[in-house]
Amino acid sequence: MEKIKVFLSDPQVLFREGIHFILSGEDDFEVTGETTSNKEAFPLIESNPPHIAILSLQDTTLDGCVITRHLKRSLASVAVILILEKKEPEKLFQAITCGASACLTKDTEPDYLLDIIRVVNQGSQPIIDEMLTPEVAARVLAEFKDVATVNEQVDNLLADLTSKESQILSTIAAGSNLEQVAAKLDINEETIRRTLRTVQSKLINNDQAHAVFEAAQRSMPVLIRGKSSKDAGTSQYVTRAEFNEFKESLMARFKSFISDKS
Repeated sequence: MEKIKVFLSDPQVLFREGIHFILSGEDDFEVTGETTSNKEAFPLIESNPPHIAILSLQDTTLDGCVITRHLKRSLASVAVILILEKKEPEKLFQAITCGASACLTKDTEPDYLLDIIRVVNQGSQPIIDEMLTPEVAARVLAEFKDVATVNEQVDNLLADLTSKESQILSTIAAGSNLEQVAAKLDINEETIRRTLRTVQSKLINNDQAHAVFEAAQRSMPVLIRGKSSKDAGTSQYVTRAEFNEFKESLMARFKSFISDKS
């Protein structure tokens, strides 16, 4: 049976070595590499992709969500587990949005750590359970409220919530647990989990689309005029016709991006 290949990155050497020790005691794991920083980790993961990358969320060299986004774009087969000092709603939301499969704290029990790595390797997304907490569900709802405003400006290219998804999240945000949500909405718990997984996919796609849009905004004059570095000192103003041409081009890129991710 093929071993589960795991890459480790965390600035705390003792913590990282502790995970390595736990994994080395199991027959189905192989640690393919480890570093003290996410910045060092990225090229190593690219050159020898593992099945699972366990990375620090709060890394001063390269934020855990930033490297996760990079991996989701270039190495989609690599699942990411992010390590937090403690679970806070905003950090959990960031981890969900950037595409992490799970979040763990440094006081996680060894047996639970092994279980999470194994289920993530099988394609599960334990991070979905974080959306079952009222604070995180409320943060997700707020994000899609912002999306609705942005969508008015980009021809509704960003994913929005369906009424069912909104109803589930609103019920969770109001304080209901999984069992209570199922009873109140007359749906089974597995359907709720599948719905939340779809919500995460929408968050990830929107996050990537925002990145494309921001990058395009920063380079708009170059994209329109095809400016090279030698033209840097010339005027950056564009005509309305040029702007409209750029806007149509950007919309086409968005549509292509969303289609590729769906």
